[in-house]
Amino acid sequence: MTIHFGTDGWRGVMSDTFTFHNMRLVTQAVADAVASDEWLNGGQQGVRPDPRRMVVGFDTRFLSDRFAVEAARVLAANGYTVYLTNADVPTPTVSYAVRHLGAIAGLMITASHNAPRYNGLKLKAAYGGAAMPEQCRRVEVYLNDNEARGRGPNLMDYDHARDAGLIRRFNPTPAYYDHLRTLIDLDVIADNPQHVVVDSMYGSGRGQIKGFLQGTGCEVFEVRAEMNPGFGGIHPEPIAKYLGALAGAIAAGRGQLGLATDGDADRIGAMDGRGAFVDPHRILALAIKYFVEQRQWKGAVVKTVSTTRMVDRLANKYGLQVIETPVGFNHIADHMLNGDVLIGGEESGGISFRGHIPEGDGVLMGLLLVEMVAATGEPLEALVEDLLKEVGPAHYKRLDLRLSRPIAKDRLVTRLKDDAPAAIAGTSIEQISTLDGVKYVLADDSWLLIRPSGTEPVLRVYAEAHHPDMVEALLDFGRDLAED
Repeated sequence: MTIHFGTDGWRGVMSDTFTFHNMRLVTQAVADAVASDEWLNGGQQGVRPDPRRMVVGFDTRFLSDRFAVEAARVLAANGYTVYLTNADVPTPTVSYAVRHLGAIAGLMITASHNAPRYNGLKLKAAYGGAAMPEQCRRVEVYLNDNEARGRGPNLMDYDHARDAGLIRRFNPTPAYYDHLRTLIDLDVIADNPQHVVVDSMYGSGRGQIKGFLQGTGCEVFEVRAEMNPGFGGIHPEPIAKYLGALAGAIAAGRGQLGLATDGDADRIGAMDGRGAFVDPHRILALAIKYFVEQRQWKGAVVKTVSTTRMVDRLANKYGLQVIETPVGFNHIADHMLNGDVLIGGEESGGISFRGHIPEGDGVLMGLLLVEMVAATGEPLEALVEDLLKEVGPAHYKRLDLRLSRPIAKDRLVTRLKDDAPAAIAGTSIEQISTLDGVKYVLADDSWLLIRPSGTEPVLRVYAEAHHPDMVEALLDFGRDLAED
């Protein structure tokens, strides 16, 4: 069995690599790793958790609740007191519960935005964010060692574990809501209530935004909020091509602001009152602008290498430091834990800001968009238009090339760097970054990035430019380079 932790945990196709047997083996390795001195001595960022307390949660995917119960049984058999959510919940809710309950770690059963045939496991550290890479590697070490020794997982009967107090069902949402109230200004929203459409894409964000906004006067209409473990056959990813239901509800007059969260609600996408998609690049930039101009906040801005340079232009205007990281929110989390960070975000929609856990949170960012619109008195389309006049235009597109065989990342990076052209589409290359894949930054501030995915057998090609034609030219060039 070959199981590796990627950008954000372990994922696999159900009944292929993601099976109950493999889940128990991985959970046993987690139990062993968390009990080791290496786990306790590293990556806890000053948090002093209860070394025998764990949190387990799950999303709406097929059998996620059953996988979560099996994980809890293994952890209980290893002497941990396990707080197991009593229903599906967002990943950030589980992450916050880890910190709130003083647990040493947490497991979230989810494959996030991946296709319905996948499931997965996200490993959380005591500070309420993704486990550090060295902690994930420690799990892999124990997994391989247990396999070599022929050691199977410890397993306790569920009812016995509950009677012994080692498995405790709980609802993490009230504490999570209490925390969100320290970050979102409900008085501002109540002074100017909005008509909002929320699309949870059949994921575990269902009911979350509507529940939080109760009592504010906002009218919240939900689509795809019922339980559907197959996600209606779509990828539960909040990008334009999967949001027809949200666009339809807006066109039918159900609201002037659309919010969408992915399968485990750690990502955000939005639509304005005209049904135009507002991507995470623009959401991140709008949040920076709002924090500086409305809340008078300052601090560093952390973004992944695949995220818009509108952020850089705004930061230059406001005198903010920009830190660029590899793809994956765990890299952003490291800076949020150790520095004065205003906000951190990635192009896929994972965004968090000061005062919150170091974890992308689609529910939080959706609520922040409601607050922005309420505070400014401007619809989302007007806010985006003002942003683009100030630091745009910015057109962005990502191309996913399905791989027929594994690709050696180091070899790809070396080739793309050594064979880099002097110019693309007539515009000179001024900077080459190998932080994660290869990124060409051009003289007109457009850019092209080529990198293998950390969660799927896919090669991603990203481009941003001031004009759509230049985006297509960059993508064509990137496709030719990648397939060469």
